[in-house]
Amino acid sequence: MITREPSYYGDETCSSYVIAGDFIFLAHHSEGHEKDDIEHQLVASFNNLRDSLYSAGASLEHLVQINLYLNDIKYFGAARDIFNHFFQKDGFPARMTTTTEFVNPTCLCMLDGIAYKK
Repeated sequence: MITREPSYYGDETCSSYVIAGDFIFLAHHSEGHEKDDIEHQLVASFNNLRDSLYSAGASLEHLVQINLYLNDIKYFGAARDIFNHFFQKDGFPARMTTTTEFVNPTCLCMLDGIAYKK
């Protein structure tokens, strides 16, 4: 069975997440654009991602893969530090990090991922 959760930001062309069997596929999550601060935006994005997981009956501990998109590689060190606040030492998901431009010029980072919940 496949369940789609409507977008949290009003774009009807993109679900916030899709549950397919035991997997939860998370769309991009990005928040905190009112501040030009990577720590603020990444924490807000993580909180938003966590809220989506909770609404799907899961938590950050269920993440098996996370993708981190940054608008500048200079933020990578700060982003790694923030990851330590959200995951236990032996509970990090597989991670991919890349840099890209975003549609929103105030966006510094974005997260998406895959969770597994049985």
